[in-house]
Amino acid sequence: MCSVGDSFGVELEGGMEPHIYLCNHCSKTFKGIGTNLKCPKCFSTDIKCIE
Repeated sequence: MCSVGDSFGVELEGGMEPHIYLCNHCSKTFKGIGTNLKCPKCFSTDIKCIE
């Protein structure tokens, strides 16, 4: 079975806590880990960490 475009959850261990980000383009808040993040709604890279 193939699934395209669905979101998925990943369980992380070892202290990797996601940060909360705000998209400056569409105002969506989302969780993210790492660098080079994009807004999942509008795909903008104009985001800032709010937590």
